[in-house]
Parts: sequence; C-alpha cells; structure tokens
Amino acid sequence: MENFLKNKLTMSILMTPNMANFSGNVHGGEILKALDHVAYALAARYSGKNVVTLSVDRVIFKNPMHIGTLVTFLASVNYVGRTSMEIGIKVIAEDIKNHTVTHTNSCFFTMVAVDENGRPTPVETFVPQSIDEKRRWENAKIRRQYLLKENPI
Repeated sequence: MENFLKNKLTMSILMTPNMANFSGNVHGGEILKALDHVAYALAARYSGKNVVTLSVDRVIFKNPMHIGTLVTFLASVNYVGRTSMEIGIKVIAEDIKNHTVTHTNSCFFTMVAVDENGRPTPVETFVPQSIDEKRRWENAKIRRQYLLKENPI
C-alpha cells in the first residue's frame, strides 16, 4: 500500500429511517455520533493508539439531511501537538436519486492519544506537505491557541 495516506480518511453512510427525528429528517445526534466515529478512526489510524475526544468545534447544521441521503465525511489531520491531533471533517450530503451534492458542514475535533492507563501519550509529528495541508496547519494553530486561552488544561 505505497500510496496509503494515514492522515486522511473518507467514510460514507446511508441515512436510514431509524436515524430520523420527529420531523422526518436525520437526527443531528446521529450526525454527531458519526462525526465522532470518523474523528476517532482517523486519529487512531494516524497515531496507532487509542484516542479520546477532547473537544468539538463548529458543528453547524447548514441544511437538513433527509432519509435516503448518502452522507460522506472527508477527514484530514490538520495539526498534531505532542499528544493531540486536530481532525478536520467536511460533510457532504448526496441525494443519490437526483444526483445533487450539498456541503452541509465542516467541523474540527481535537483528539488525544492515550496509553493503556488512559493517560495522554505522545504521537508522531506531522509535517504538512501540500498547500492545503499547510493552510489547514496554520488555521489549526490559531484555533488551538484560542482553545488553550479559553480553556487552560
């Protein structure tokens, strides 16, 4: 697997009737749960360790998602600290019958690698290569500084 990128992940889920809220649209909690799964999968893949969610930033539901929609999560490692990683996730909703695609939201998860005792443990450094990776890295650094200023750990 020479071209395997451990700093990116794409996952798609078909929205089924059991995911509906009382309005008949997809329940926001179902999307949040899926986002957390995607963030976990990528952070664990990248670090090779168990990870936990430290924070979630900017989950804004711009458009409702309907039952039968194929939702695709495009995730990337944006920033890596000593034990933490920012995972950026772009959410795309596809009406598979009408062949229309909508960007429903983007958000950021901070995940922390933990050892077998649940204590934070160091992760491999990440060196952004592409222009997009460098832009994401710089933006993530700003978000991280704000997070630490508002919520000292």
